[in-house]
Amino acid sequence: MDRERIRNFSIIAHVDHGKSTLADRLLETTSTVELRNMKNQMLDSLELERERGITIKLVPVRMDYRAEDGVDYVLNLIDTPGHVDFSYEVSRSLAACEGAVLVVDAAQGVEAQTVANAYLAVDQGLELIPVLNKIDLPSAQPERVCREIEEIVGIDTTDTIHASAKEGVGIAEILERVVRDVPPPLGDPDAPLQALIFDSVYDNYRGVICYVRVVNGVLKAGEQVLFMALEGDHEVEEVGVFRPGMSRVEALGPGEVGYFTCGIKTIAEARVGDTVTESVRPAAAPLPGYRKVKPVVFCGFYPIERDEIQQLREALEKLQLNDSAIFFEPETSAALGFGFRCGFLGLLHMDIAKERLSREFGVDLVATAPNVVYQIQLTDGTVMEAHRPSDFPEATKIEEIREPFIRCTLFLPEGFVGPAIQLCQERRGVYGSLEYMSPERVRLTYDLPLAEFILDFHDRLKSVTRGYASLDYEHLGFRPSQLVKVDILINEEPVDAFSFICHQDAAYHRGHGVATKLKDLIPRQLFEVPIQAAIGKRVIVRTNIKAVRKDVLAKCYGGDITRKRKLLEKQKEGKKKMKQIGRVSIPQEAFLAFMEVSGSKED
Repeated sequence: MDRERIRNFSIIAHVDHGKSTLADRLLETTSTVELRNMKNQMLDSLELERERGITIKLVPVRMDYRAEDGVDYVLNLIDTPGHVDFSYEVSRSLAACEGAVLVVDAAQGVEAQTVANAYLAVDQGLELIPVLNKIDLPSAQPERVCREIEEIVGIDTTDTIHASAKEGVGIAEILERVVRDVPPPLGDPDAPLQALIFDSVYDNYRGVICYVRVVNGVLKAGEQVLFMALEGDHEVEEVGVFRPGMSRVEALGPGEVGYFTCGIKTIAEARVGDTVTESVRPAAAPLPGYRKVKPVVFCGFYPIERDEIQQLREALEKLQLNDSAIFFEPETSAALGFGFRCGFLGLLHMDIAKERLSREFGVDLVATAPNVVYQIQLTDGTVMEAHRPSDFPEATKIEEIREPFIRCTLFLPEGFVGPAIQLCQERRGVYGSLEYMSPERVRLTYDLPLAEFILDFHDRLKSVTRGYASLDYEHLGFRPSQLVKVDILINEEPVDAFSFICHQDAAYHRGHGVATKLKDLIPRQLFEVPIQAAIGKRVIVRTNIKAVRKDVLAKCYGGDITRKRKLLEKQKEGKKKMKQIGRVSIPQEAFLAFMEVSGSKED
């Protein structure tokens, strides 16, 4: 195919600015999908995406379009997520494109992720086409929003397209601008094959299906290819494109986006970011690929049925193939048995992964409370990383504890600045800046500890701003903090699964919340059970679960009082002996409920 007639582009936007609806209209206008087969959120194939109304996975689709000048073009659209937790998906899709349509809600204006995604596209050197969506709304303010785009994003808005994806307004103009402004891809069809794997999925019948963008050379069925990172040889069985379902073609040339299968059954053999080349005429060097992302939020996944650990491992491997930002490694817990410590890019990312494991792979699992990585400088000068409370050494060996910080950028109406600042101050935030983008819109920046952010910061922010605020964040590294490890002791024995790390000022509130919750969840024993929260050897919270008492005086309907005292003393001695040798049985619900204890000051 002639490279001059190929255009590769993405649609980037903040959550709920109409990106998926615009993609639907593009599919309709180019007749890629017949009207009788059309449905809302056509490219959002996951059930979770439809339920929550957000895009989770990048999805490629190929459209044929005849421009106004009569020339036929092939448009490869890669639909991208909008939430900050899936920014790695956005960066991978942008690496396979030459242009991007930047969609901004004409009523809400520039939001946090609008800026973040726009900067990602600029860093990749993409041509940006600004589009004001929802122009048909009575509350639309196109002039104000255009000023915001120019001031904050820094791109010219003189040719901004005014569109309404819902009403189908401006769709043809967007397609013409893509054809006119997005440059055609570069590449040499006669050079050795270089194709970038930007995504992959696992099919039970065909094995691993690799999504590729061909940069140089031609990818054909039947030829031997080499995966350059792992140096594995495979024969290509099928090559195809997305329309939006998989459609077989003879070959993929330079600049084209499609898929291929090699019958790979081992998930580790195909990595996202790897370069595919010919075995007989390999390329001199692999393509740059993607930077390895570091997870920031960690939690433990444990199967409810302990013999399903292998099923959970296979499910995580298949999910990691489809979402390469997930990290996992085996770990064990005295309370929950064998499981996996998993790393994610954010709290929503963790929640989505847990839901997908349950729905797509049928795994019933327990997820422990989310946490972050801490750096500990010991008294001997060495620095260690602590992933969980049990990794913390004795307090006498600790010189300094450092925790990860993020720079949080909030976009919100002027009337909610006070509550937002108060929330940030409660979460140990350090004030950064306050800028008025317009008389009604404010940009507020705060440096926050990541541990405070992942608890329920986003939900609280939406609550205090009535849903009008949006946020984005970037990682700043580690800073020293006054942190302590709080141990939970049940019957004077520490239980690692309930231990946690927090700031020393919040230790009492967090400890009291956990102890109170456990008092309600652990069933009463035949002896009194103390529940304590302790920092080192110092107990800061204590509550007791009362003993179950048998009425030993029921048979004493008469007689001397000394007989009753003798029975009560005998019972008391029995309780004392039982407390010395008795063990407390902690039900599974107690471990599950531990996640629900909020770390806020209101506990």
